[in-house]
Amino acid sequence: MTKPIGIPVGRHGVITLGLAALFVICWSSGFIGAKLGAQDAAVPTILMWRFLPLALVLVPFFLRNQSGKQRLARRGVGRQVAVGALSQSGYLLTVYWAIDLGVSTGTTALIDGIQPLVVAALVGPLLGTAVTGRQWIGLVLGLVGVALVTWVDATHVASGTPWWAYAVPFAGMVSLVAATFIERRAPAPTAPLSALTIHCLTSAVSFTGMAVVAGDAIPPATASFWVAMTWLVVLSTFGGYGLYWLLLRRTGVTTVNSLMFLVPPVTTVWGAAMFDEPLTALTAAGLGLALVATLLVVAPRRELSRQPA
Repeated sequence: MTKPIGIPVGRHGVITLGLAALFVICWSSGFIGAKLGAQDAAVPTILMWRFLPLALVLVPFFLRNQSGKQRLARRGVGRQVAVGALSQSGYLLTVYWAIDLGVSTGTTALIDGIQPLVVAALVGPLLGTAVTGRQWIGLVLGLVGVALVTWVDATHVASGTPWWAYAVPFAGMVSLVAATFIERRAPAPTAPLSALTIHCLTSAVSFTGMAVVAGDAIPPATASFWVAMTWLVVLSTFGGYGLYWLLLRRTGVTTVNSLMFLVPPVTTVWGAAMFDEPLTALTAAGLGLALVATLLVVAPRRELSRQPA
């Protein structure tokens, strides 16, 4: 039996819509925060100091749960380490690296925006989820919009950005897709706080090792760097990353990933306002297509009831 996707109507639907809007803003903030941090430090330094303090704060709460009823089995811990390595470490490393290479925040978000189409193509056979014809049209339309805006941004990007830099965010998108399917195929859901702790600890270990090897472990003594770190921890990690997994359980994988179509418009406008990144008429047209695609994919589903004859 397949599981329908979409945001249901009613009181719970209103709450979910609010969470979805907050998720889009918080997820978009990650691209902006990456560029803010890149103004003061190297990529390994930013990622190390984003996750190391956070992991140290979260670990005591995780250990306390491990001694109670919410104890997570060793196999479950291993699964969450894999999810964290893909959805945090792998995904964020590629995003930050692309932005550091000169790819604009909007373009990076737009390349990541093809993720919903990849997920939708695999979600049926792997998760038994029903994807309707209307939603397929929306996903394809969203891909066209993403491709248009990506092309416009790429032709306006400053000279000096290597052509292969645009392939870097694709690797991050694949990492997040893989993490989504690993998590959704788990025999039982993991408590959000436990999952977040394992993911952050995995990232902290990975990025600290990377920073130490590169000689970039010491953070800069600038206020702007720590403002960027606070931005990334509060908005991007707790807000964006936390809401991603929460909404995944409330609405289903295709609905959550289709919300990624809203991230490129928000990030592009945000980047233009803060960093003077290009925003043209063609960009606006592509963003409009992405918005229409989102409406088609996540439109509320309504249950049909039989009326007595």
